[in-house]
Amino acid sequence: MASSHLSLIRSQADDWLPLFPLQTVLFPGGVLPLKVFETRYVDMVRDCMKRETPFGVVLIKAGQEVGTAAEPEGVGCLAHITDWDMDQPGVLLLRTRGGERFRILETRRQASELLEARIEMITADAPTQAVSDAHLSCAKALKTIAAAIQAKGRAEQGEAFVNPIAAPLQFDQSGWVANRWSEILPIPLKARQKLLELEDAPARLAIIHQYLQQHKIL
Repeated sequence: MASSHLSLIRSQADDWLPLFPLQTVLFPGGVLPLKVFETRYVDMVRDCMKRETPFGVVLIKAGQEVGTAAEPEGVGCLAHITDWDMDQPGVLLLRTRGGERFRILETRRQASELLEARIEMITADAPTQAVSDAHLSCAKALKTIAAAIQAKGRAEQGEAFVNPIAAPLQFDQSGWVANRWSEILPIPLKARQKLLELEDAPARLAIIHQYLQQHKIL
């Protein structure tokens, strides 16, 4: 049963998670830079930083990033603010890190058009789900790509470079490897969303492995 994989229900009446609907999919452990300028989201970010709490990143199902609140997909990922700067008055530059996945139970819209949700958390991928021998080539190829990105970034930006495949590096864990591939492969957003929603980490990696073979990346 899917419900057996769900825990930590945010059920209190005042326990609503602010949502940031975007044309992107954030995965656990992923790095997401954001430029925040709309008043509703600047206020949301300031509140999250004050309370040291995350907000939820969700893929837009219908609507736009700017203006009236968009309709989100049903599964998203917590975004923890790890660094920030102010580019100009009223414009925040954020670096966020993906936390746990969540499923939306219900939503409400504030007068500012900020969307909030009551959610239930989806159990994180178990660290004991190691990359199987059949999928070791996925991990090895990802390790090579991460090293190449690091070398190129350091050469061009020096110490200021931040690798999008960020530590802690977990090339031995199926969920982590699958998530990093899901972020960098040139696949449709809907496909990324389906991978995010898939709770079986080895199955997620098996899909990635098949894609890499079909496109002769492996």
